Amino acid sequence: MTGLFSEVFLGALLFGAITASVPLLLAGLGEQMSEKAGVLNIGIEGMMIFGAYTGFVAAYYSESLWLGFLAGAVGGMVVAAIMALLCVRLGLNQIVIGIGLTLGFEGLTALLHHFQFSRTYPRLPAAQATVIPLLSDIPVLGPALFRHHLLVYLAVLAVLVMGYIYRRTQFGLNLQAAGDKPAALDVAGVDVVRTRSIAVFTTGALAGLGGAYLANVGAGIFVPFITNGAGFLGVVLAMLARGRPSWVLFGALVFGLCLSLTTAMQVAGINMPTDVIQMIPFLAVMGMLLAFGRKSSLPAALGIPYERGAR
Repeated sequence: MTGLFSEVFLGALLFGAITASVPLLLAGLGEQMSEKAGVLNIGIEGMMIFGAYTGFVAAYYSESLWLGFLAGAVGGMVVAAIMALLCVRLGLNQIVIGIGLTLGFEGLTALLHHFQFSRTYPRLPAAQATVIPLLSDIPVLGPALFRHHLLVYLAVLAVLVMGYIYRRTQFGLNLQAAGDKPAALDVAGVDVVRTRSIAVFTTGALAGLGGAYLANVGAGIFVPFITNGAGFLGVVLAMLARGRPSWVLFGALVFGLCLSLTTAMQVAGINMPTDVIQMIPFLAVMGMLLAFGRKSSLPAALGIPYERGAR
């Protein structure tokens, strides 16, 4: 009986951790690219929630999760376009604009949801899982780790792709220079504004995709303020990762593990005050900040200003 209880608890914990970590991973990877280019993208929470709304609406009416994911990415890019215009092109304060976008789109999506669905909360059918042969048959770990939606595996693949881009491509070098030495990049003949804009749009697409996954697969429903600070956790992950996509993956799994404790304890029949469990992710944030924050060197994350033609 004890062994069965442990298996049920561990399986629910791991499955929930993977599901909860994907939106954080996508948001963190996107934020990492913005920070490399010198844009502190506080508006990523707004990109996530608008992506969650547009992704859910598209999936609900089209009955296609993939169209929902596409719409979510586009929704995130719409918010990113505003960020790129105001902060990258016009040079306005990145923190002020980012907070404004987050608050604005949180309110907008709540208003749109109210007018569209009134007080009803329609749900999507359960997402079809992609089963990895052999590995999914491993007791306890197999179903928890290797039976997820295909987007989960694509998100992990994105970690490898990002790492390759940063280390092996000219665009990766341009991103780093846009954050650290924008004037030197301009002297080399590379458009700094264009490089930063591409980074912000990529952030918007990844954040919006993460929001769509959260609504369509993780919850199967959209409710106002569904992201619940996931975008800000993505900012923390990007800062602590110090330019390494693999560290974003590790941090997302840690936070996902903390977030899934509530569900796992309910499945296992463990009674504990919900408020106590909800504190765990925030304690994890504080622990990681204390462990890694003082060692971080993040000149690109400070939002280095740049004026076109500056030398």
